[in-house]
Amino acid sequence: MSDFTHQQLISENTLFRFLISPERRVFRHLLLIVFLGIVLYNSTPVIDNPIVVFIYFIILFYVNMYVLVPKLLFRNRNIEYCLSVISILIVVAICGYFFNPFNKENGLNIPLFSFLTVLLLAASSSIKLFQKGMLDKQLIYELEKSKTYAELEQLKNQINPHFLFNMLNNANVLTKKDPDKASQVLVKLSDLLRYQLYDSARDKVLLTSDIHFLEDFLNLEKVRRDSFDFLISKEGDLSGVQIPSLLFISFVENAVKHNNDATKSSYVNLYFDVRNNELFFKCINSKPALKSVNNAGGLGLANVRRRLELLFPATHSLNIEDDAERYCVTLTIKL
Repeated sequence: MSDFTHQQLISENTLFRFLISPERRVFRHLLLIVFLGIVLYNSTPVIDNPIVVFIYFIILFYVNMYVLVPKLLFRNRNIEYCLSVISILIVVAICGYFFNPFNKENGLNIPLFSFLTVLLLAASSSIKLFQKGMLDKQLIYELEKSKTYAELEQLKNQINPHFLFNMLNNANVLTKKDPDKASQVLVKLSDLLRYQLYDSARDKVLLTSDIHFLEDFLNLEKVRRDSFDFLISKEGDLSGVQIPSLLFISFVENAVKHNNDATKSSYVNLYFDVRNNELFFKCINSKPALKSVNNAGGLGLANVRRRLELLFPATHSLNIEDDAERYCVTLTIKL
């Protein structure tokens, strides 16, 4: 069971919350006392002094749970713990011989009383070990969650300047070649930056908003390059679907960066499809005729690969096809 599934189990299962939650400690103790009281009350034909036995069981239960288990068992002092249990059984046998709590007509039943003692010790130890196991797993999950969040923020903060640097560099080139186009680039760039500064700062954004952001980005590239074209295909029910911000820009930016060809027109085609609780994304770009370019490298793609591993560890599939004429990225995410 994964830590995430385990955390869900703790959050959703009332029994687990009752057994490990500090706020419910009083109710757990009251339930134990009532249970032992009922058992011993119904055992009066066998036990002459149920109150004495009740006090003995309560003391034994709590001494084991809050002294022996934490100080010995949790510290791997297993031999000392076993010796302590054996010592308790010896003391019980001696005391039971002189102060027999059972009905005199039935005689002393030391094996039965010793069995009940061991059973009570095992029950209290099991409860304490179970609580510790659940709390340890919850703590590990919280630490991993905190670490994952910090790493995701670091990755996203690396993607933003990387993208901005490329756009400003493009605008700088156009100011010398075509000032009018440079002006259009800067206007569109302001829209892109508005999205990055405000919308993408959230953990989740609408898929439709992110697609619009990609459309602005590709339009910006189209202004900069005359021999460039793009297509964005949207199928299925995209409305209301939320995704992590800036999830696709690294793929698209990589496609644009590596398909520039002075000898022929180039293209980038994006396909989005949402159905059966699954998001399908495909990015296809042409490749230059002069030489083959390795698209797999770059800071952006390395970051987005890591983000996918952190955000969708077992619910995503990423496939990359690289041939002589085109480069294709296919991403499937279970929503």
